[in-house]
Amino acid sequence: MGHHHHHSKEKPEEAGKVRMRLKVAFALNFFFTIIEFVGGALTNSMAILSDAVHDLGDTVAIGSALWLEKVAEKGRDNRYTYGYRRFSTLGALLTSLILFAGSIIILREAIPRLFEPEEVMAKGMMWMALLGILFNGLAVLRLKGGNASLNNRAVMLHLMEDVLGWVAVLIGSIIIHYTGWFWIDPLLSIGVAIYILFHVFGNMRKILGVFLQTTPSDFDKSGMEEELLTVDGIHEVHDTHIWSLDGNYHVLSIHVVVDGDASGLAQQGIRKEADRIIRNYGIDHPTVAIEFKGEVCPGCE
Repeated sequence: MGHHHHHSKEKPEEAGKVRMRLKVAFALNFFFTIIEFVGGALTNSMAILSDAVHDLGDTVAIGSALWLEKVAEKGRDNRYTYGYRRFSTLGALLTSLILFAGSIIILREAIPRLFEPEEVMAKGMMWMALLGILFNGLAVLRLKGGNASLNNRAVMLHLMEDVLGWVAVLIGSIIIHYTGWFWIDPLLSIGVAIYILFHVFGNMRKILGVFLQTTPSDFDKSGMEEELLTVDGIHEVHDTHIWSLDGNYHVLSIHVVVDGDASGLAQQGIRKEADRIIRNYGIDHPTVAIEFKGEVCPGCE
């Protein structure tokens, strides 16, 4: 039997705190992204400019997360019968495309510099790295605490990666200051760009999986079906469909076969027990259709 997943729902007051934490993180990141682009130009550092592109992607991600935290509260309507959760996946796609384009531009500029290094202001790089550690560190601390939403946690982990990236820039700037090895700057930039692309491709696989409605990777379909067959009154299960709205909120529909003479009360009990089992497997929106033995299932493949 597979692992069971229990999903907790945010309380309104906690959701308000999450949005406030995201607002502070967005303000810090947006302000510092502007500083980075200016600082990168003044110091002639590709490493800082590549981090600026990275932080621009983070700013879009935080802004999307902030907006979607509010949009998600709208719930379902006649046009979006499952609600607005898939908008978060659209935001992730936008962020990934921005990061991809920015990384390609950085690689195009940095690779030639690796063979023909240009002088950079090592002291300016040091100060920018210290500011990067400070701003991103403050944003991480602001996002910590409480029952953070998945959006909140994802953004926090991303900012923690940024802190580590700035530590690398700080170390590189110190080495450049004492050795004059200017090729370290484009090397750091290439490293950051490749690191970003690695994560972008990983995120794109997940995003495409959601849009193509693939079965969530952590879902144990066979384990769930085997457990359903242990329910008294269920003889067969089929036509199982599982997909995800945003990578976190999962939807399932399934047909369960029962005796043709099963009473209405018995059917209610079977459906209730099946619903309980399915939700224990991390499904947020299960639909259980009752079929009778010998009945032809229309549309089943």
